[in-house]
Amino acid sequence: MTHDVTVLVVGSGGREHAIASKVAQSQHCKRLLVAPGNAGMPGERHNAAVTDVQAMVALCKQQHVDLVIIGPEAALDAGLTDALRAINVKVFGPTQQLAQLESSKIFSRQLAQQLNLSSPHFAHFPKGNADAAIAWCATFDRPVVVKQSGLAGGKGVVVPESIVETHVAIREAIAVGDTVLEERLVGTEVSLIALCDGITSIHLPLAQDHKRVGEGDTGANTGGMGAYAPAHASTTAAALHAEFIAPVINHFAKIGTPYMGALFAGIMLTADGPRLLEFNCRFGDPEAQVLLALIENDFVELMLACTTSSLASSLEANPLRIKDASALGVVIAADGYPHKTRTGDAISGIPQSTPIATVYHGATELVDNKIVSAGGRVLTCVGIGPTLEDARTHAYAAASRITLRGSHMRRDIAWRAPGATIHSYASTGVNIDEGTRAVSLIKTSVEKTASDLVLRGVGAFGGALDVSFLKQFDHPVLVGSTDGVGTKVELAARTGRIRGTGHDIVNHCVNDVLVQRAYPLFFLDYLASSHIDAEMVAEVVGGMADACAAAGCVLLGGETAEMPGVYAPGAFDIAGTLVGVAERDQLLPLQNIQDGDVLIGVLSNGPHTNGYSYLRKLFAWIPLESQPAPLDKPLVEALLMSHRNYLPVLKGALDTELVKALVHITGGGLPDNMPRVLPDGVGAKINLGSWPMPPLFQLVQQLSALDTEELYRTLNMGIGMVVIVAPSDVSAVQSAISEPTFIIGSLVHQTSNIGSTQTNRVLLS
Repeated sequence: MTHDVTVLVVGSGGREHAIASKVAQSQHCKRLLVAPGNAGMPGERHNAAVTDVQAMVALCKQQHVDLVIIGPEAALDAGLTDALRAINVKVFGPTQQLAQLESSKIFSRQLAQQLNLSSPHFAHFPKGNADAAIAWCATFDRPVVVKQSGLAGGKGVVVPESIVETHVAIREAIAVGDTVLEERLVGTEVSLIALCDGITSIHLPLAQDHKRVGEGDTGANTGGMGAYAPAHASTTAAALHAEFIAPVINHFAKIGTPYMGALFAGIMLTADGPRLLEFNCRFGDPEAQVLLALIENDFVELMLACTTSSLASSLEANPLRIKDASALGVVIAADGYPHKTRTGDAISGIPQSTPIATVYHGATELVDNKIVSAGGRVLTCVGIGPTLEDARTHAYAAASRITLRGSHMRRDIAWRAPGATIHSYASTGVNIDEGTRAVSLIKTSVEKTASDLVLRGVGAFGGALDVSFLKQFDHPVLVGSTDGVGTKVELAARTGRIRGTGHDIVNHCVNDVLVQRAYPLFFLDYLASSHIDAEMVAEVVGGMADACAAAGCVLLGGETAEMPGVYAPGAFDIAGTLVGVAERDQLLPLQNIQDGDVLIGVLSNGPHTNGYSYLRKLFAWIPLESQPAPLDKPLVEALLMSHRNYLPVLKGALDTELVKALVHITGGGLPDNMPRVLPDGVGAKINLGSWPMPPLFQLVQQLSALDTEELYRTLNMGIGMVVIVAPSDVSAVQSAISEPTFIIGSLVHQTSNIGSTQTNRVLLS
């Protein structure tokens, strides 16, 4: 292979800067030309527009160019590949005909249909035919995505949220040109890019773009605000390549129109499997900036192999090598982007490239020896590191040094990654199984200290002690509960929303004694921190006093502990003990619980006080004040909703004397808490989807890699209390509860519980 190749990179964005940088590192590159280039790209700049085919041809002739790498889709659509191959220049990029995969959504969808590629249902309509498109939407009766059929710089896609928005989007798109309406898919989107030589193709790692302008994937679509690779997914790049890329390459080879260049498949990973969103005919932007950073092979060597149909033999001699690392890029956008963008603003502080961070220019120009903004996506800061967290740190560190008036960037690139990498609650530092085992190990020791007066011990929701001296009761029983708020306090302390933790601890304990039909008498609190802050203590204890007043009990006393060196500055922890009283013959659960009994679910308003070690990691990279769909309030508010007090909600039902048992859904969720009231031989069947899931849990479900069992053990998933009643009493009990409730399942017969775990007594279906 020659070592004196003259290479021309066509384009002027961040993608082309990344390509040019890889070319400049090649041992085969003698000269590097860029057209039109930008202020940061290496190589000789030539002032030729990407769609000016005649000028590009003349440039290649004049400069004796051997290899052209085309970056932007507009050049492909203009037929630049065809014109250059006509003068025997090697070109990395498909012909004008094949570029229709990107330039015509209609062509792309029809090909996918022909090749049986898993794709959304669609319909296409010619320019100006808005009424027909709107009529089709009415018959389709499912949410749609509105796409301009032609090129739109990555911004010709609208995802409307209502019928009105859908009609507006259709009329705006069809006024421009032919329009495609597609079934709106739900899932995680990934980018798969392959290098193709017309016969052979090889995939790069999966990447994930962030198309929306705002954190939490909110706001208008853009050309891409950042990306990372390798992206974490439920499948592999190899499997997706075999399903979506290889059939296309084979098809075009078979009909005599070989595809040479980069083929990009945007894929939605849905609950029903991967579905094709779109094809692009070039490296993505910003995907290229992170993917090329991971390729260790000589880039020009790869490009030449693709343009000479020798990729297979080249890879046999020198296999594709991908760094054992992660790369993450964040785009710095100009004021106003993606709408009307201000240009001409000076840029300063751009750091020099290092092995861990590189800044790629996009829309920049050199004016009077100063770098200024020249468009929307101005710079891409790419970090590289052994872990994604390292790469993210390096990228944002580089971005923080740059000054551009009015600029903005997303602060949550790769925010979905933590959820995709957590496959068990134990991996976050919380082991539910070990906690359950600990309870069983201490039972024997605790029971040695018991007397005949102890009615409920370890494993129940609260301890119960016979105290018949309470004369206002016929046979009074004291019921006690001690608990804490857990790692929710860290989130509360970090955000300054601490009063709610006082509500949390009291209401948790109220509910733990309520399940035994005990009513609260008094509460004792414990608060510990590194240093006492009078205002902080007053705020938290004030929350406790609020909750006690609402529950009809007295805040009798407590302890405030100052423990420097044990707690980090600003951190605190709280716990509490509540004592309630019940009549002995009215204690729950009753002895007549049996299979066939019905489970009535009472909704939670959030995670309450459980699962926060998982939630804090799941949402680690998204600003808490953001509001990603489907949330109806900022994320921080949804996470810090106070634990509900179910006493006023359930008092009427308890007064009916028809309730057999109550189950407070705390740590361990439905699977671990239901068995705590069930007799031998009885299990529970929970019908998932039988209650309306609060928006926060919908978002968690979208991001989570936990299986169903693990997810429902980690969080309450929208059910805070379960009421067990006989089938004949369902209507009466539901009517006595002061809010809407839901039939979520029933009790079922089990042949034996010997040797069974708690979780295998509860079936989630």
